[in-house]
This record gives sequence, C-alpha cells and structure tokens, in this order.
Amino acid sequence: MHGEYKVPGGKLIVVDLDVGGGALRGVRVAGDFFLEPDEAILAIDAALEGAPANTDTAGLAARIEAALPDSAVMFGLSAEGVAIAVRRALAQATEWSDYDWQLIHDAPQSPALHMALDEVITAEVAAGRRPPTLRVWEWDSPAVIIGSFQSLRNEVDPAGVERHGVNVVRRISGGGAMFAEPSSTITYSLAVPQSLVSGLSFADSYAYLDDWVLEALADMGIKAWYQPLNDIATEVGKIAGAAQKRMVGPDGGPGAVLHHVTMAYDIDADKMLEVLRIGKEKMSDKGTRSAKKRVDPLRRQTGLPRQAVIERMIASFRKRHGLAAGHVTDAELARAEELVRTKFAAPEWTARVP
Repeated sequence: MHGEYKVPGGKLIVVDLDVGGGALRGVRVAGDFFLEPDEAILAIDAALEGAPANTDTAGLAARIEAALPDSAVMFGLSAEGVAIAVRRALAQATEWSDYDWQLIHDAPQSPALHMALDEVITAEVAAGRRPPTLRVWEWDSPAVIIGSFQSLRNEVDPAGVERHGVNVVRRISGGGAMFAEPSSTITYSLAVPQSLVSGLSFADSYAYLDDWVLEALADMGIKAWYQPLNDIATEVGKIAGAAQKRMVGPDGGPGAVLHHVTMAYDIDADKMLEVLRIGKEKMSDKGTRSAKKRVDPLRRQTGLPRQAVIERMIASFRKRHGLAAGHVTDAELARAEELVRTKFAAPEWTARVP
C-alpha cells in the first residue's frame, strides 16, 4: 500500500507498507523533508512496524513521538503528518496526479445559479460522469451567501440588503455568511472524488485542498497559512474563508467533496456591515474588536488587478496538477437552472432556517 501527504506549508511524506495479521508490516517512510539525525528515520519505521492497522492518527503519532530520540529535529514534517500518510495508505487514497483536472471559468452568472452549479457539478463528479473540476466564479451582481444552517434573520439585515440591491442566497455547505461583490471577490470551487481526502480528518481536508492556493499566494509575495477550521490568513488579517459539503455517490458509494472558497480581493467594509449582522459573540474569538480590521484584501497585499490574481492562481494549479479547459455541459446547465427555479431562488430554501 502506498500513501502520500504533503504537510500544508511543509514537505511531502510518502509511506509504503503492507498489512499482515491485522498489523502494519514492512513500513518505509520517505519524502523530501529534512530530519536529523539520520537514524531517526529508522526509529520512525520501527515505531510503526507492528502497529495495529486500525490505530488512529493520534495513536500512530504518539508511537512515533515516543520512539524519536531527544536530539531529533524535523523540518517540513511532523509525527502527525507521517501518521496521516499511513492512514491514507491504509484507506487507499488517491492523489492529485491520479486525475485529469478540468477548469471551468465562465462569464458572470447569478448568485443563485452559482449555488446550483456547485450542487450539480459535485453530483456529477460523485457519479463518475465528470472529472475533478476547478470552477472559478464570476458574479453578475452583489450577494450575501449564508451557510446551510444559518438563521436568515440573524445573519442578514433586510434594510441594508434592499438599500444596496444585494441578492441573498443560501448555499448547501455549512459555515458562515459571506458578502460578495463582482469586482471585489474571488471565488472558486473544487469538486473532487471522496478518495482524494481519504485518511484525512474533516479539518485536515480543508488545508489539504487549499495547499495549492497558499503556494500561489506565496508566488505573489503573500505569506499565508490555514487558520483552523476554515480561514486563510496572513499577518495582517484574514483573506479567505472556505466551506465544504460531502455528497454520497450512486447507490451510497464513496461520492465527492465540494470545497469552495471566497477570497477578499477588495472590500467595502461599511457596506458589508450594513448588509451583514456581525455580532459581538461571533467576533469574540477572532482576536480583533473590529470586523473591518479582520479582513485584509488581496488588492492591497498584491498590488495586482483582480484578473491577474485569478490568472496566477489558475497557473499555479495547472503547474502543480495539470488543468485542461472545460465547460458546463448543456445537461448540467439545464439541471442547474431547474434547481434555481425549484430551490436556490425559492423563499422556502433561503428562509429554511428563518
């Protein structure tokens, strides 16, 4: 069995192993990380040898930490990272390179249609009818997008929404409300097979699916990191928030993961505070007194036009994983438009949590 895991912001860890009698056998750990002293790698292999195959990530990491000499220095890897690579090997997880990735980057579309396309495209990936897909959104109007389980009245200020002509839509993923304007927001979705994140915890899958974005930002001079659970942050503030939805496949099969991210290229903070109700309780654990100060846009940090930021992000993904131009099929668009009519533009869905 073979498993790989790139530590977010770190190096690649590769594990090869067999299972015999319910235990790990022939464990070999490798990668492009740095580790001192040399014999520490043998200590890691020995710590994993014979471990019960059902040992969880925390248990495997504990075995590794207990076996490492006091003088051990790890750079680009961690005991937890090795344990995750083991779990991915046991889960027979797939890798980014196993797929032919497709890009969809279409003309501006309505907020409700974007919600519907996320559902349709992810369902198609889950059914095996579409390759894993990166979809970069273009907005035709400003919007507030609330999470699947959020209360409409608690999150949205009706007077502000009406005054600024903002559309309110509810997405299928959880998480918090987002304010998006066409020229100020960069949004993308990944629809990926469930096997790509096999062996990862729900929390770890967020950083794993956005590691390519951190590298793209680094190429633009921005040092960014994942701030659990679902924020991408820099030293001067948050720049993005992510959300996910898991979909089962046909007949209850493994299915697919929808992972989407909204990034602040620019922001009208005053308008945001007029359309969103951002309470003191929500801000209490964010280390700031001001919602305005919490977000630091990409425009200021990069000095680049919005389209240039998008192009560099796409180029970074293509360099790492390959990316062919694609499109929404006629059948997918028809299904999405039906979902707009019956679900995403319907008051019953938007206010399903009043």
